[in-house]
Amino acid sequence: MNTTATIALVGDRSPDVVSHTRVPLLLNALAERDRLVLDAYWIPSEDAEAEGAVRGFDAVWVLPGSPYRSEAGVLAAVRTAREEGIPFLGTCGGFQHALLEFARNACGLTGVAHAENDPAATDPLIEPLACSLVGHEAAVMIEPGSLAESVIGSARTFERYFCAYGPSRHLDTLRAHGLRFSGHDEDGHPRVAELPGHPFFLASLFQPELAGDGSRPHPMIRALARAAVEHASSRLARPA
Repeated sequence: MNTTATIALVGDRSPDVVSHTRVPLLLNALAERDRLVLDAYWIPSEDAEAEGAVRGFDAVWVLPGSPYRSEAGVLAAVRTAREEGIPFLGTCGGFQHALLEFARNACGLTGVAHAENDPAATDPLIEPLACSLVGHEAAVMIEPGSLAESVIGSARTFERYFCAYGPSRHLDTLRAHGLRFSGHDEDGHPRVAELPGHPFFLASLFQPELAGDGSRPHPMIRALARAAVEHASSRLARPA
């Protein structure tokens, strides 16, 4: 019997966000094509503020849809996944907030902000992109030896974006504290981040959930599902 894993889908679910409407298709495809069964629960950003809101899940996926109703809730979910070794994927807004959480709580950069949430911030980690990527497809170069490379299986990939904000400041500080930027655009700007030493922690500014028609999940989503099932199997194997 296949192990069923639980996954927290963190974000403010909306029929107007294309990536949200893709989730049921992707879950069905993972179960039917890959025998990776995920029991999914949507966690609104306000609900994610509660202590331990995503604790006990086998994976956490912070989906697009920013600005979220509660930045604090999203950051709390990222922190729980990061600190407690829960497999994590962040896409688009999830990527931005994964970096924001790491900067504040792992690097001590408590004053950094997301310019979309706080346009008057004096130290925005996430700023408007020089050229909006909303509706664009662009190349991403993947670093050899990275988790991203092992997942995607290629040194170069073309991915879809729906984003107008990205990271620009304090990148060396984030690297110094252990975050790895393992994917970049053709101008060298970070597009993928991961956390070596974590069971599975991957984030992308692009949206892998938009690849194709949803019938063949992107390798990053399949990898999250595999990590979730492994986490569930390990959890169930522990002595009561």
